[in-house]
This record gives sequence, C-alpha cells and structure tokens, in this order.
Amino acid sequence: MKIVELVPWLIRSGGSYWGEFLFVQVRTDEGVDGWGEITTTTRTANRGIAAMVRQATELLAGDDPAKIEDIWHKVFRAFTYMGSRGAGTNVTSAIDIALWDIRGKVLGQPVCDLLGGTVRDDLLLYTHPDQSRFGTRDGVEDEIRKIVDSGHTAIKFDPFPHAPGEPESNDRYLDGRLSRAHEREAMELTALIREVAGPDVELLIDAHGRFDVPTAIRLGQSLDEAGGIHWYEEPVPPESYHALKQVRDRVRVPISVGERLHTRWDFVPVLENGLADFVMPDVTWTGGISELKKIATMAEAYYVPVSPHDASGPVNLVAGGHVMITVPNFYRIESSSHDLGSYNRFLRTPLDNSGGRLKLPAGPGLGLDFDIDYLRAHAQDGFGG
Repeated sequence: MKIVELVPWLIRSGGSYWGEFLFVQVRTDEGVDGWGEITTTTRTANRGIAAMVRQATELLAGDDPAKIEDIWHKVFRAFTYMGSRGAGTNVTSAIDIALWDIRGKVLGQPVCDLLGGTVRDDLLLYTHPDQSRFGTRDGVEDEIRKIVDSGHTAIKFDPFPHAPGEPESNDRYLDGRLSRAHEREAMELTALIREVAGPDVELLIDAHGRFDVPTAIRLGQSLDEAGGIHWYEEPVPPESYHALKQVRDRVRVPISVGERLHTRWDFVPVLENGLADFVMPDVTWTGGISELKKIATMAEAYYVPVSPHDASGPVNLVAGGHVMITVPNFYRIESSSHDLGSYNRFLRTPLDNSGGRLKLPAGPGLGLDFDIDYLRAHAQDGFGG
C-alpha cells in the first residue's frame, strides 16, 4: 500500500469558533483512506495550513502508510528550518492521525487497541457554555442548567470581560492588564455559575493567555479566594516559562497549560520544573496521536494528569479520545459543547456523549464514518476532494 495524495477539506460549520473545520484526508492506492484534522483558530491560519498540506503530497507520495513513526519524523524534520513548532507540527499532527486511522482500518482494529488497549470503558468530558448568552442572569442560568442536565460534571469558561471592540475568542496580547472593575465582574460571574451548577460540578477557568505576570497573579489569588476552582488555564502567554513560574509561585489555584505547546520537547520544562498541575496538549496541533501518547507517558512519570484540548471538530475529539482511553493519568477530555450536533452533521453515525461521557465510536481506525456528500457540499475556497 502506498500514499497517493493528501487532501485538505475546509468545511463550513457553525460549530467552530470561526465557522469552519479543517480536515485532512490521506488517500492510498488501495482505496483505504485516513482522516486527520488541524482546525486552527483563525481563517487565515486555516488557509495557510491547508496549502501546506497540499504541498506535503510531494513529500509523501509513494510512502508506505504503515511506517507511522518514520513518516512522523520525515514530515516534522521537513519544517525544522522554518520553525517546526507551530505550522509544521500542525501538518505533522493531521498526517499522523490519518495514518493511525489507515493502520487501524487495514488491521481491522480501533486505534486504541493498537496503542496497548483500553484502561477504561469511556471518557469523562468537560464542556463549554455558549457565552454569547451571558449578557443576562437568565441567559447564564439557562446555559449552565442545560449542561448540568445533560449529565456533564465539569464546565470551562472565560469569565474575564473583553474590552469594547475586541474579539470574543483569543485576544491579541497588548498590555496584558485587566481593570479592577472587570475583575469584579469576572468573580461575580464565576460565583453565579457556581451557584447554578451546584457544589459538585468542577469549574475550569480559561484565561486564554491574556495577562501579564502581576495581573495573572492577582486574578489567580481572587479565584483562590472564590474557592472551588478546579484549574486556572493559561494565565500568561505561552512563550515564557519564567512568567508561568512567577505565577505558579504566587497562586494556590491549580494551573493547566499546554494547548499552545508543540511536541514532547515543549512539555519537558513544564514537567521538570513543576509549572503546571494539569497538561492539555491538543492532538491536532502538538504532533498527532503518536506525540500525544508520548507526552501522556512523560506526564505519567511526574503524576501529572493529562486533559487534551479537543474543542475543534470530531476528528480532534475522537483522536484524543483513542489515546486517553489507553493512559492511566487521564483527567477529562474537552468538547466544545454538550450538544455534539455540530459534529454529527458530518458523520453517518453520530457520536455518543450521553451522561457527560464520550463513548468511542465502534469500528476500525478512528471509527468515524464521514458523509462525503455533505463535505463536498460545504467545502470552501477549493479545499476539498
């Protein structure tokens, strides 16, 4: 069996932050195809990465898709001189996931069995409310009750107000500060969500790497005073481990980092220096299934739980799930919503997250059965097959 072509699919969807998903199909000469995903957080990045995926066909055409480890290094090292952490690692991730999907289909086994077999039956989830409804108390209460009623027992949200005119997702880092008035609003929202969710639901706070060191420390201390916060995510931008250490040394609330770290090498200083209580690599950005398994094993040696960032599309969620169902040090896996309808529209067999737990789809490889006609009908800008 040989690789023939890499096809990026840029698909319209209301279920993504930016209204689209970026899937990658690896085609072979024997008609067995594998699926990966990248889905970045901006339209510009999606289109840039999609073009890079197309160029990688020249690199891999004729290769044996069973040689997953060898191909991982071939793709990763091809981008070393342009900076292998980032865009190059995104491309590597999607290809690696697709190759594991192909291998499972060829052998008639799910990916998790190829990784050593399961250590649990399903996967605890955490999920997000629709924060566009947080303008009123009724909107907050309705969103949180929907999540709790669905059986989910952990909720992640960003309570920190954004300045007028700023986007509501990951902000540009400018001065890194937050006013006392906005801090008070954030703590009031957090207290309201705790009140509605009840004492047993775990609350995860996402700072989106927006703050400078003194602001991140101040907010972390306020979250600690609020009590019952399960983690404080990305309190400072990801580029400085020293900044993270300063925050780590001054706050007691547990810290989670990792969605913007790439490969095992980026996680070494986090683990060696005890900079986080949780690590959250993204399987579609950090290096794929192969790399997520390695990072999880590294973290296990430090008794640090792994909780993958998986808030993009269905491949993102399920690929991370296949790894996490095989590792002991798993906390929870992320989904963008308690309602997976935005994922299921692409699939012939819907995903099952009943009771706040992900059940991996049955079948070989990833177990995902894409509706190709639907994908073709929603492909954008010439990216599709």
